[in-house]
Amino acid sequence: MGRSGGLALVVGALAAIALSGCVQSGPTVVTFEVADQGTYKIELITDEQIQHVKDLMSGATDDGRIPVGTVVRDDPGVNAPWSWHIDPKTLEFADQTIEVCDGLPQYVEDGTVTSDTYCPWSAVPIKLEGPGA
Repeated sequence: MGRSGGLALVVGALAAIALSGCVQSGPTVVTFEVADQGTYKIELITDEQIQHVKDLMSGATDDGRIPVGTVVRDDPGVNAPWSWHIDPKTLEFADQTIEVCDGLPQYVEDGTVTSDTYCPWSAVPIKLEGPGA
């Protein structure tokens, strides 16, 4: 291989490395703010979940604004620094829920919310990150 062929390979490899840095990997994650008192994150695993969050954030819908899901304790997942996360397979969005699952993220952390389900009524999506964003 001549000098120009080797140079072409190096340039091509550098271009591939640069482009690979532009591709986001990892989960798509939404950050919710709850009553201006704290935030928490949920991994989104379906196109429908991602689109619903986008619609909520853009104001295209106000339906199903309450995130509802099963709390997985002692495993922060994408929700660090909290010690818990919402199981993304159980995530739904509701218009109304029962009061026992409402509260601030710190109430889940300290056990004040004792329900296995978390559904903060005042949650507002404030950030969407990852490949689906």
